[in-house]
Amino acid sequence: MTLDRLGRPLHDLRISVTDRCNFRCTYCMPKEIFGRDFEFMRREELLSFEEIERVAAAFVRAGVQKLRLTGGEPLLRKGIEDLIGLLGRIEGVEDLTLTTNGSLLARKAPALKAAGLDRVTVSLDSMDDTVFMAMNDVGFPVQNVLDGIEAAASVGLTPVKVNMVVKRGVNETSVVDMARHFRGTGHIVRFIEYMDVGSTNGWRLDDVVSGKEIVASINRTFPLEPIDPNYLGEVAQRYRYLDGEGEIGVITSVTQPFCGDCSRARISAEGKLYTCLFATHGTDFRQLLRGGATDAELDAAIASVWSRRDDRYSEIRTSQTVEIGRKVEMSYIGG
Repeated sequence: MTLDRLGRPLHDLRISVTDRCNFRCTYCMPKEIFGRDFEFMRREELLSFEEIERVAAAFVRAGVQKLRLTGGEPLLRKGIEDLIGLLGRIEGVEDLTLTTNGSLLARKAPALKAAGLDRVTVSLDSMDDTVFMAMNDVGFPVQNVLDGIEAAASVGLTPVKVNMVVKRGVNETSVVDMARHFRGTGHIVRFIEYMDVGSTNGWRLDDVVSGKEIVASINRTFPLEPIDPNYLGEVAQRYRYLDGEGEIGVITSVTQPFCGDCSRARISAEGKLYTCLFATHGTDFRQLLRGGATDAELDAAIASVWSRRDDRYSEIRTSQTVEIGRKVEMSYIGG
């Protein structure tokens, strides 16, 4: 097992399969930046499915047990089911998941399950159509996302996790309604503090609704109690309803960082390895793959990068104001 400089193992790999998305969420791909004239990557710049399979297998040899496909919107990548089939055959993969905005999920859920996907995480930022459509900025309605969630559940892509990014003055009044809707369904809502990922979303600390505020607002209507994490390094703080109607999670990267247990690496859509969600630079694995690197050379590259890793951006950010340069955008490396 390769450990980084802070003693953290490598357990989780997140793979972005495209930089494209059909939403323009204001906290991720604001329309002012990612407009009609924005140049997305050409197909040949993206890793092929075979290249993704090779690099994923190398990470599994390094200790990764969980693979998550992200974007952009991963369901926009043509033939995504074929990639899932390839990854599902890698010996040692214990959990193969995908994060989606849910827009194509109702149609694709059966094929995703048949290909070997284990679970899905769906982004949904409000139960109120007006609020949600303003946030996705393309007029996409809540019900279509709910249809995708139910389609996923019906074919066994469970438990479905529902991610809600909470931004002050935008959707914090939707928190309790979100909890109310999914209580008792078996789905797990995870409330996420608005984060300063990338450099284009206009992030300000004043816009952050803290995890403590979120839990307190839900607890006033539906009493909660904290529960232990499922595993070391789990990003969400877990709470269950006292009446037994399920659980929620709260991801507090801003106010209560969890860098100390972070075991995640990320491969961007063009094949760069990033060791932190808030990174400014990555290591080019596409060049290695297309330059004829052997499996042993891929293994050595992963060990070299991870053993030098000392990222703890969220801890530094909360202790002092730092300028680290232009960070990679979320649409390139997922959440």
